[in-house]
Amino acid sequence: MVLYTSPNPKNWNGRKSEEQLYLHEKVELVPITEIANLKTVQYALLGYACDEGVRRNQGRTGAINGPDAIKQMLGKMPNHLPKDYKFLDVGNVACVETDLEHTQQQLAKNITALLDQQIFPIALGGGHDIAYAHYKGIKGYLKDKKPKAKLGIINFDAHFDLRDPENGPTSGTPFFQIAKEEKEFNYLCIGIRKDANDKQLFETARELDVVYIERQVMRLNYLEELKTWLKAFIEKVDCIYLTIDLDGFSSAFAPGVSAASPMGFEPQLVLELLTSILDSGKLLSMDIAELNPDYDIDNQTAKLAASLVHFVIHEQPV
Repeated sequence: MVLYTSPNPKNWNGRKSEEQLYLHEKVELVPITEIANLKTVQYALLGYACDEGVRRNQGRTGAINGPDAIKQMLGKMPNHLPKDYKFLDVGNVACVETDLEHTQQQLAKNITALLDQQIFPIALGGGHDIAYAHYKGIKGYLKDKKPKAKLGIINFDAHFDLRDPENGPTSGTPFFQIAKEEKEFNYLCIGIRKDANDKQLFETARELDVVYIERQVMRLNYLEELKTWLKAFIEKVDCIYLTIDLDGFSSAFAPGVSAASPMGFEPQLVLELLTSILDSGKLLSMDIAELNPDYDIDNQTAKLAASLVHFVIHEQPV
């Protein structure tokens, strides 16, 4: 059983103005079932309230509350969107008991529906098992609209998430699942750490021709080289699915995640690389995963996630 919950007005509060100066004043709360009645919508937030995949992967549960925590921080931020832009909260898909698989199926259907309406989806997790669901939703859209399009996946993450789902899908299996379904697996993982992936995972990455950038070169003084590698990946695909796992950031910036570590990367470098992705004009959809409010400090991680969303919606050409 899967539970869908309509957008919650309690997630959207902050300073009040008469000119929509803040995003809680700009956002429109629209159930996912009503998006077909709308015209010219730029962005929609869709929550994935599920941490069953994290539990199966032996991580710290609590990410089920991630979507609402991000929305609460985002609503307080300034609104610089044009007046004619529509920015929606379309609610959450939630996991009931342990039904991860059907939750993923429901999210996939909703992602396809948003893309069919030419709305840019921003999915908020929840565990990184969101990635397989999101991918299925994108493929559902591409199958009918752009069947020959070559999809590229860019993942900011400390982990490959290439574990074999022999005992069922988890937050550690999504890209292995995708690889087995894609004729051409175009996967770039940025921020990989050797202290977060065993040697079998590195071997799996080599077998699948995964392109990856290790965390130790994630430095601003290597920015031009990083942009060159990123550009080379982007040029060989037609559209991009972007996924950001918050546990890739150092716990100095993101303590509230399922697998925190001080050895991660910094936000400024990610913003620089996001600019290159946005400028490509190929970004089709994105998500942010693994926010765990139970372990957050002063909403620091939720604010980081919200700032990433804020950056994308204000910097991306639509």
